[in-house]
Amino acid sequence: MRSSLKFFMALAIAFVVMLAFRALVMTVCTVDGKGLEPIFQAGDHVVVNRWSYGLRTGEKGSLFDYGRICRQEVRKGDFIAFEDSLGEVLICRCAGVPGDTIFNHIVPGVVNCAGQNYYWVESLGKNNAVDSYQLGFIPEERIIGRACLILYNHDPSAAFWKGYMKDRVLLLP
Repeated sequence: MRSSLKFFMALAIAFVVMLAFRALVMTVCTVDGKGLEPIFQAGDHVVVNRWSYGLRTGEKGSLFDYGRICRQEVRKGDFIAFEDSLGEVLICRCAGVPGDTIFNHIVPGVVNCAGQNYYWVESLGKNNAVDSYQLGFIPEERIIGRACLILYNHDPSAAFWKGYMKDRVLLLP
């Protein structure tokens, strides 16, 4: 009886540690579109480092105000994971940081809006691209972290044991 209790306690502790690791340190996101080809392809499972820009604490409208522990600046060219207004996680390349001036034919102006931290993100290709042309400026509190590693690629339309691409395992973007 004791050995089974020890086993379940060890299993429960391992589960809690795994949940804490995914919530605080790193998480895995799946690329759905083709807007970041050739670097990211549809079906890529990407590791997102939640500590790369500082750990997010609180949110607007919650008990705790938004903040970041060990805050780091987002750099141009970083592939960032962020939540859109519907809560879906997207990955795009950061093309403008606060203080930059964006010159294009759709939204000219300064990225730094009303003294707050807003970012301009762009996709690499225009096939199925979702970026700041459609979403507008991305506030800092929606940024989750930096995409740092492609774990593997699996074709979502293939069976579980098929559809893996051997050349897309453990790649750095």
